[in-house]
Formats: sequence, C-alpha cells, structure tokens
Amino acid sequence: MLGLTSGDRVLVVAPHPDDETLGAGGTIARLTTGGVEVHVLAITCYPLPRWGAPHDSARRRAEFEVACDVLGVAGRDIAWVDDERARHLEAHLPELVRLLEGGHRLSLESLRPAALLMPSDGAVHHEHRLVHRACYAAVRPAGAARHVPRIVLGFDGPEDLCWGARRPRGPVVVDITGHARVKDKALACYEGELRGEDHPRSPGRIRAIDTATAAGVGAGRAEAFTPYRIAW
Repeated sequence: MLGLTSGDRVLVVAPHPDDETLGAGGTIARLTTGGVEVHVLAITCYPLPRWGAPHDSARRRAEFEVACDVLGVAGRDIAWVDDERARHLEAHLPELVRLLEGGHRLSLESLRPAALLMPSDGAVHHEHRLVHRACYAAVRPAGAARHVPRIVLGFDGPEDLCWGARRPRGPVVVDITGHARVKDKALACYEGELRGEDHPRSPGRIRAIDTATAAGVGAGRAEAFTPYRIAW
C-alpha cells in the first residue's frame, strides 16, 4: 500500500490524542497488519473544559494508549501534556518544528520514516492548522541535511469534512474495508471525545463519511488523504 512494504516506518502526527484514529485509524490498522511499523506523536493535551465537562489529561492519555494498542501502533507519545505550550501553540511554532525535525524520540530524524501522515491544510480547528504548518515546515526539502519522508499525506477529521469550506476530498484514497472494525474499536476507546448522532464525531457519522469516501472506488469504507509528496 502506497509503495510501503513490511519493515518500513510511518510517523503519524496528531494535534490531539484521538485525531490519529478519527482521521487515519483504518489506514494505520491496514499498515500495521501489513508489517509496517507505525508511530504516533500527538502534540497537545491541555486541561481546558471540553464538551461542557472538565478535562482529564490522565484519562486522555489512557484512552490514547489503548487506542494505539488496538491499531497496532509501535511507539506513541504526547509531546506537550498540561504544558503552557499546548495552550498557546501559535507562540511556539518554531519550537514545534524543531521537535518534529529531531527534538523527540518520535521525530523525523530519530525514526527516519518512509511516510508522514499529518493534518491537512484548511482544517476547521485552529490547533490542527498550526500543527499542519509545523509539519509542512519540518518536511521542507533539505537535500542531505536532514531526513525527509518520500511520502507526505494529509488527513482530515470529521469536523473538517462536515463543517469546513467545500473542497474536494483528498485524491489519495485508502480502502479500509477489511480494517473498519479495528478503526471502530479504536474509536470506542475515546468514548469521552465522541458525540451524539447529530455531530460529526458520532460513530454513525464517521462510518457514513468513510462509506461515502469509499463509494468512488467501489469499496465498503475508505479514508482520503491530500498528497504533499509522493516519490519513489
């Protein structure tokens, strides 16, 4: 899949713990099942009230760990937990770029991944757009000066597809039909972050988005990505 083979590494950068599953959970499951080593670096986890309830960083980390186990993820971490940098991400973009380049054990230089999955541009949420900008800067061409993945793809969250400006879905489509149940199981780990059936974050709406994405390629469920680099 995507020119990746068993033994290759993939780094997934998620703005928050749960975005990796919402945007690319089926693809991660398909990669890990095929022997590709997937690592997930979530960026922020800060104790601000969400959905009218207090934020619990320990719960979010525990959910993240279990979801990553379900998806078969190898390495996983949250970079900034209960940290002012997580609250004011826009003031720390240069630091975030350096972290992604080589300042973390799950950085591009440490892992030297063949592919990077990151938030796509035009996201609804401010922090998603900031993480996209940092990732985009971290994978800019640099010759032999630092590692740059040969595949860079952007994923959308359900809110981006339901509430964002109308734009075509990413032209890179991954058939996740055989791994949809694994994605659903990983989503269920984030019970506190899922919403009712009238919300894009509801399990039913997420399945509907995957089904609609799959219709154009004759599959049962699929995830779409925006390509920023694809090179062999």
